[in-house]
Amino acid sequence: MSENGHEKPLNGLSNGSAAHERPIRVWCDGCYDMVHFGHANSLRQAKALGDYLVVGVHTDEEITKHKGPPVFTQQERYKMVRGIKWVDEVIEGAPYVTTLDTLDKYDCDFCVHGDDITMTAEGVDTYHMVKSAGRYKEVQRTEGVSTTDLVGRMLLLTRNHFKQDSSARSPWTGCSQFLPTTQKIIQFSDGKAPKIGDRVVYVAGAFDLFHVGHLDFLEKAREQGDYLIVGLHTDPIVNIYKGSNFPIMNLHERVLSVLACKYVSEVVIGAPYKVSESLMSHFKVDIVIHGKTSVMKDVDGSDPYEIPKRLGKFKAVDSGNEMTTEKIVDRIIRNRMEFQERNRLKEKKEIELIKSLKLKGLTV
Repeated sequence: MSENGHEKPLNGLSNGSAAHERPIRVWCDGCYDMVHFGHANSLRQAKALGDYLVVGVHTDEEITKHKGPPVFTQQERYKMVRGIKWVDEVIEGAPYVTTLDTLDKYDCDFCVHGDDITMTAEGVDTYHMVKSAGRYKEVQRTEGVSTTDLVGRMLLLTRNHFKQDSSARSPWTGCSQFLPTTQKIIQFSDGKAPKIGDRVVYVAGAFDLFHVGHLDFLEKAREQGDYLIVGLHTDPIVNIYKGSNFPIMNLHERVLSVLACKYVSEVVIGAPYKVSESLMSHFKVDIVIHGKTSVMKDVDGSDPYEIPKRLGKFKAVDSGNEMTTEKIVDRIIRNRMEFQERNRLKEKKEIELIKSLKLKGLTV
């Protein structure tokens, strides 16, 4: 790792290698179901190993066969991966088992995956072929988050869903507590201030379980200017206007998920619910955008957007997408038994693999 906290490419070449060198093309693949900052961090690290990142996304049929039903449809998952700032190209319907033919077809030098193991329904490592050929590199998995864990949080929907589940025995499925650091935020942030003359756009909200509805809204908001700032409300504020033990993801998790979006320039961590004149002045906001969702009054009964409205700097934008965090939770609850069984089988396979590796004298 370099002094500024960014990973050094294993091959010694940085992004934008010397002009006479052929650009290094990196391949990643996966389900990318309920895309979260863990996925984004893996792709960020993969991009740092080369110049051009190609990401293959599996179909619903393949995922259902090997893991169980996905939460999001393949079209939703394709769109979400395209929205991650480090992704250059998305390949739809990528095979579940990564082959050398796949790497060659898309002119990729090697495949990158996290340091957990992905298996087929038969318990076979999906990367065994590229590993054997020496065309495989590992990056560090982001501790403290997984799709399986997020599904578990929604199935529980208790006040304890941010606490570590001590009963989870798999180091890949079980969620250890996410510990945010300034370095991680720096790695996700572009670190660029608005340029002179840029039109600054501000939006605010929970952005819980970052999803395609959020993505489409942020794309529309970014179209209103040149520099998009997202204000993220604190967990207690979100709980007040969402209720029912929301948010599912805590503030720091939501910050990284939003920062990974290619339309977002900057994030305000713990933004005030009411958009004040001082906030707009501080960030030199030209326009405040809100979607078509209803807005709860502030504690004093006032409209949280009354100031930008009075200044003539407010605009309601329709994203054209009706997905909400609540609808995702409904999908999980409606199919509760299926997802519980999916989680159980996934962890069972991982535990069996861990035992097998220990018997061979290998560590996890």
